[in-house]
Amino acid sequence: MASIHDVARVAGVSISTVSYALSGKRSIAASTRARVLDAVESLGYRPNAGARMLAGTRTNIFALTAPFHADTYAPAHMAFVLAVAQAARAHDYDVLLLTQDEATNGLRRVASSRLVDGIIVLDVAGDDDRVAVIRELGVPSTFIGVPRDAAGLVCVDLDFEAAAALAVEKLAAAGHRSIGLIGHSPGVYARGSNFPPRFRDGFFAAAAARGIETAFAMPERDGPSARLALDALYRDCPDMTAVVLHAEETVQAAVLDVLRERGLRVPGDLSVLSACASFETDHFEPPLDTIPLVAADSCTRAVDLAIEQVGGPIEPRIELVPPRFYERGSIAPPRTRSSASPRP
Repeated sequence: MASIHDVARVAGVSISTVSYALSGKRSIAASTRARVLDAVESLGYRPNAGARMLAGTRTNIFALTAPFHADTYAPAHMAFVLAVAQAARAHDYDVLLLTQDEATNGLRRVASSRLVDGIIVLDVAGDDDRVAVIRELGVPSTFIGVPRDAAGLVCVDLDFEAAAALAVEKLAAAGHRSIGLIGHSPGVYARGSNFPPRFRDGFFAAAAARGIETAFAMPERDGPSARLALDALYRDCPDMTAVVLHAEETVQAAVLDVLRERGLRVPGDLSVLSACASFETDHFEPPLDTIPLVAADSCTRAVDLAIEQVGGPIEPRIELVPPRFYERGSIAPPRTRSSASPRP
């Protein structure tokens, strides 16, 4: 690994000049600082975080690496970006947003040039390339999400497995023994996003433990796909009396539209529970019982943990936010077979 001596040699300056260029404690010529930064980048030099804290140099800026993908649902994504920014401002910090094109290179750039005090990682994949980079950089960092290999990391997220178990518990308590799950679009699972599989697997495990029949569908974000998803659930689970919606707002709205078109009432003919939505569900017709994903919960805690790390090292950890259930009247006991409406 390159040292400050290497940077000084390549830039053709003294070690103290390198230090001044990186810390900003003394005024130096712009051309000299540019040579130093070029040397830092070419060598991959990483300033020692401990030395930086001892020097008392802080920028009061966090980098937020929040990549967009072709299947990113922008409203939910931006809700988390905004929640991080608001939580950071409460600590007098600003946020530097890193885009997909610079997901890993951008992390190295902001760390080597000392632009930020820490990094917050959003939209975490199960096998996330940024994990290795964060470990390499040694910069204070918090993940909003849990990668499969979380050793040595600081992570915070909703407890999606517990949320799935709570959804099954609420429906089972109402008497449902056959429950469908509508998840995110196939591309979200294919690219390895960490939370949809956690919820899906938690749902299947909780249902299996109670002997509940299940079916699963992954529609795209449009009305025809929602219709096909419901058809698939009823095909695989003919006695389905309840459905859990772990999907984007457009899909949840489309499912309710399809049920109305088919003359099926919620909750009279089918109980519906919205799970881990970052949006309100009380504007739907009918309003949906919900286990929400509140962006401020995990984002505020993530920023708090980042602030702690700027002050000094903390123990690696995974903090999971307990799920909460809000009743809106969309769950009822299943109708008996003799009185139930014909399924579509």
